[in-house]
Formats: sequence, structure tokens, C-alpha cells
Amino acid sequence: MIKSNDILRTITCFNELDYHFAEFIDRLNGESVFELSIAAALASAAIREGNICIDLNICAGTQLETSADNEPITLPELNVWVKLLNKCQVVSSPGEYKPLILDGNNRLYLYRYWEYEQTLAGTLWKKAAGLIPYDNEKRLTDSLNRLFFSNPKSKYDYQKLAAFTALVKRLCVITGGPGTGKTSTVIKILALLLEHNHSLRITLTAPTGKAATRLTESIINNLPNLDCEQSIKDLIPTEAATIHRLLGVSRYSPYFKFNAQNRLTYDIVVVDEASMVDLALMAKLVQALKDEARLILIGDKDQLASVESGAVLGDICGTLNDCGHSENFKEKYNLITGDNMPAQAQAINDSSEFRDCIVELRQNYRFSPASGISKISQIVKTGDSRAAFDLLKNGGFNDIQWSMLPSPENLKNVLRNLIIGNYGDCFKADSPDQAFASFAKFRILCALNDGPYGIVSLNRLVERILYESGLIPSNNRWYRGQPIIITKNDYRTNLFNGDIGIVFPDPNDDSELKAFFPTPDGTMRKFSPIRLPEYEIAYAMTIHKSQGSEFNEALIVLPSKDTPVLTSELIYTGITRARKRIILWANEPVVKSAVERKVRRQSGLSQLLKNYSQ
Repeated sequence: MIKSNDILRTITCFNELDYHFAEFIDRLNGESVFELSIAAALASAAIREGNICIDLNICAGTQLETSADNEPITLPELNVWVKLLNKCQVVSSPGEYKPLILDGNNRLYLYRYWEYEQTLAGTLWKKAAGLIPYDNEKRLTDSLNRLFFSNPKSKYDYQKLAAFTALVKRLCVITGGPGTGKTSTVIKILALLLEHNHSLRITLTAPTGKAATRLTESIINNLPNLDCEQSIKDLIPTEAATIHRLLGVSRYSPYFKFNAQNRLTYDIVVVDEASMVDLALMAKLVQALKDEARLILIGDKDQLASVESGAVLGDICGTLNDCGHSENFKEKYNLITGDNMPAQAQAINDSSEFRDCIVELRQNYRFSPASGISKISQIVKTGDSRAAFDLLKNGGFNDIQWSMLPSPENLKNVLRNLIIGNYGDCFKADSPDQAFASFAKFRILCALNDGPYGIVSLNRLVERILYESGLIPSNNRWYRGQPIIITKNDYRTNLFNGDIGIVFPDPNDDSELKAFFPTPDGTMRKFSPIRLPEYEIAYAMTIHKSQGSEFNEALIVLPSKDTPVLTSELIYTGITRARKRIILWANEPVVKSAVERKVRRQSGLSQLLKNYSQ
């Protein structure tokens, strides 16, 4: 008789962890049941693939590919599968403590991830419910009109709506594409809240060190332009920390210092780049907040989701198109601001308190609506591959350029002029600041790490071009003008995954090379290269790691063949990294497949939030 685990080992989407987890579940169950074993392996694999659960409605009756000389494995039909799972000792309905949870919508969870989802949904809804009372309406109206003056380019001030939301709600979610003013809006919101309560304790946080640094830079750069008293500006924090640091990483423990039993003392917690926060981390963060604390989430719902499991911001914003703001919220807003809420934001029903918490900023201050970058990014979001490629091919825009992917043999010749023209000045700079500013203007963005069109190969190719052009020495591990990207967080040096630095002679000792990293206040920190945490060369970087970055120009290089990692979210993220111009090297079928492929992470969070609001 063939054992379940022997069958599982032929299925190509499973790894050793999935096999061993299935065996563990079999032992706990007291007997091996194929329907249980394969469900357990699928639940394990789902987490690795970024899902929170497996939706049996979707996968029941489908086939899984197997290794050579083996027929595909057909998964059980839905009714049969659900019935058998409900009989197993290790599977329970929500509310019981068992390794696997099968909910009423036929979604199967590992218990821990079911609990994360329930915790997050419940906490967010508690913060969304009701309105925080306010006094002195005239003073509030004056503050809103001063901080959020009318914009003649926009028919409606969604930034002012976001500020009012943060004032009257303990949850405020601000989403919008690059250049829509998300961070500048939050700075004004903090000023508004502090004008009405000087004692508020505020903290700024982000999922990565790079994102925290960029938030810090944005706060510092925008503070001088804020229309409020200097005493209010002085109360706004100017330094952001990673979420891990905020919660208190324990060196020898998987748990955080701050949690449901030991709450953070802040009154307002701002989370930037929220699209990059996974389910587990977001659940732990909200558990650590005081019940009365405000949570402000900022991010682009259309960007790539977190590397780990979940698409939390996307799930939260999944309620955007379902209903407008509640009548109560609309009346309060119109009364205080004197504005009339636009028709698309008004209530379809009176049970949308969660929807009241979400604001999408729509006016783009970086791209003109008539620009190619703006138009192609909007089309890519819709998944219309034909329209996207037609615009790339025939649009006639100066700020977007498409070319067929060069062959690996011809790649160096095609790259040469771009590399020398865009990176050449880095090696002629007189200071680390000049070299860094020059390097920040252009970047090669790739979908993959490996292969002829991945970052490893392209970085080697760029260095070869630079060497053959006489711009860098050969066989030197470190050299003047060398760009590097940190790949592992290091709290000892305060360098984090995604931080970009430049190797340059030390101004105090010309004979010694140092790695220079910019700080939010405009200065540079320097390190001996041998002290650096893990790093890579950074002429080319993955689109994933480019999230939160901006360049004047970007060259996007896609692989020659379609791969599941190519999605509309990836293309959108890559395109919107450039301020002035994008160059796309890709074959037509690959572009079309990528634009049509949406990330569909299986989760019950969006439905939970909608159900709470009904």
C-alpha cells in the first residue's frame, strides 16, 4: 500500500518542510488519511507562497503537477474533502484549539495564522467603530482650512478628508500611488492633532530600515513648509524606527517586548509603507497598541505586497469599492469643513463605519496626468494587457520607451552607452555626496535575482563594461564609486536591508576606502568595508527591493520567459519608481502575461472586515 507521504513526495510544489508537517499531522491524528495529509501539506506550502490559508473552493478537484514519470495528482472534490476533514481529530471549526482550522467558507488555516487574522480583524474593527468626540468646532475648521488649503488642480481635497478621518477615528488608512502626497498629508495631520492636544505621544515606524529612513527624510524635508506655530513643529517626531525595533526585539526569544500584556504608551502610531507589512507583524503591532491609541497606516494598495504571508493593506482597502462613507461621518465632515463630500465618497448604505477609515489620495503631484508614466501605470493596474502594450509600442510618449529584450550575447553592447552615460559620473565625483547624488539618478531594475537577466548577471556585466571603459580597476573587491546595497539588518552598525551606500576614499585619509551611507539629516556615515553586514553590488537591483525608492530614470529588464513572479503589481511598482523616464526591455508575450497576472493571496481578512461592518 502506498503511503500518503510517498505520494506527497512526488508533488513538485511541496518541499521537505511540507512533507514533515504532513507526517506530523498524521501522527497527531492517529492515522494517515490522504485527504488530511495533502491538505496539511498545502496549508504549509501556502504560507511559503504568501497566502494565509488555502481556499478549498478554489483548489478542490484541480490537479497538482508531479515529478517525471508520475501522473498528476487530482485533489478531492469539495464536498468529499470537507466532510473527511471535519471527521479528523486535528481539524476544528473556529473557536477550538487544534492545529488546523476549517472555517465556514471552506478556508483551511494553520491555527497560528487563523489567530493572527482574527486578532487583526477584531482590533482594527474596534478602532474603526464610532467617532472620537471633539470640541471647539470653529478652531478645528480654521486648522483644517489653514493646513489644507484648496488645490485648484483638484475638484476635491482628499487630503483634508484624510485629516478629518485621523481626527475622529482611531484607525486611518491613507492609500494612493507614488506622488500623491501621502507622507506630506500625514505631517499635516500630526500638526492638526497636536494643535488640539499638545500632550499626544507620537511615534513613526516602517517595516524596513530603508523605509524608516525615507520616512525620516520626508518628515525633516516637509517640516519647514508646515503652516503652523514653531512650537507645534517641535512636537512632531523626526525619526522613524522599524516596527521590530518599536516592539522591542528580544535577542534570544521569538517574542517582542511590547505585546498584548505590555502595551506601547504612544497615543498615535504612524506606519509608512504599510503594503510591505505581513499579517503576523501587523497583528503583533496592533495587539501592542493601547485601546485608545490612533493607528495611521500609509501605503500604496496597488504596490507589491509583503514578502512574508498576507496582503494586509490590500485586504483592508478591499472595502474601498463596496460602499461609501456612512451618513453620520459625511454629515460631521460637511459641518466641520464646509465642503460637500463628493458623490463617489458618499454613503450607499449606513453600515460602513470601517469604510469611513479609508481614504484614497487621487491627485498626483509627481506625474502629469498626460505623461506616459502616469497613463501606463494606471492601465497596468487594470490588468488590460492589450491597452498597456499598445501604449508602450505606439503611445509616442517621451518618458516611456519600450524595446525587445536583447539576446544575452548582445546585452553588453546594448547596455554600454546607458551604463557609461548614467553611471560614469559616479567615478569622477569629488566627494561621496556627489557620487551618491549621481548614482541615485538612474537604476537598473530586474524581476529576478538569477539568470542572464537577473541582478547577479547584470551587476557583473555592468562592472565589466566599466572596467573595459577604464572607469574602474579590475579584480578589486572595493573601488572608488562602487555602489552597494545592504542585504541583512544589522543593529550594531544601524544598517538595514535595502540601505544603499557608495565606496569612496576617506576625505581624512585618501589612501583608505570607506563605505558611505547618507543619513536623513543630509550628512554621511562612513564604515570600513570589512565592518559591513552582508551586501551586494547595486547597479542593478530587484523591483522588490526598489519599493519606496525614486530615480530620475529606470531601466526595467524582464526575463525572456514568463514566470509566476511577473505580475501587474511588479510591473506597476517598477514603472512608478521613475520620476522622469522609464525604459522597458521585454518581449511582448512576457509583458502581456505579467500585466494580466494579479497577485491573489488567499486570505479571509477582507471578508472578515466586511462582515464586522454589517
